[in-house]
Amino acid sequence: MQGYGTGAYGLREPRRVRDLARQYALVPLRIFLGVTFVYAGLDKLTDSAFLSASGPGSIGELMESVRDSAAFPGLVDLGLKSPDGFGYALATGELLVGLGTLAGLWARIAALGGALISLTLWLTVSWQSTPYYYGNDLVYLMAWLPLLLAGAEFLSADALLASRRRRSR
Repeated sequence: MQGYGTGAYGLREPRRVRDLARQYALVPLRIFLGVTFVYAGLDKLTDSAFLSASGPGSIGELMESVRDSAAFPGLVDLGLKSPDGFGYALATGELLVGLGTLAGLWARIAALGGALISLTLWLTVSWQSTPYYYGNDLVYLMAWLPLLLAGAEFLSADALLASRRRRSR
């Protein structure tokens, strides 16, 4: 039968359905990571305690508490030079990465930003989590990698821009 292939468990499924599923497989991941990073950025930007250099719930207090257990204490020391500035940079980065991921605009660059934020948080804040899978930043890092490799070819601003470039040639 033309147009049909063997799916899971030997079931027959239309090739078109299988191709559509393959095309849009990363869209749910994009939505999840985008919403999560937008929320994380907005949550930090609207929390005056977090954006303080010191005090309960502040970025400064958090960095002081993880400094000795971080994989790279020097990275924490760098942030401790200006904790509130680091907090604003982190929150703004999360917000921009999330918006870029949701829109699919410069998707690979957004995914690289998300991966770098997650890597930094894993090597500092989550590093002391034992066993390692209790810390969520490693999972976020791994979730960004497929988006970094594949980009956002469907339902994205990148796809729209690529389509317009092709038509104008």
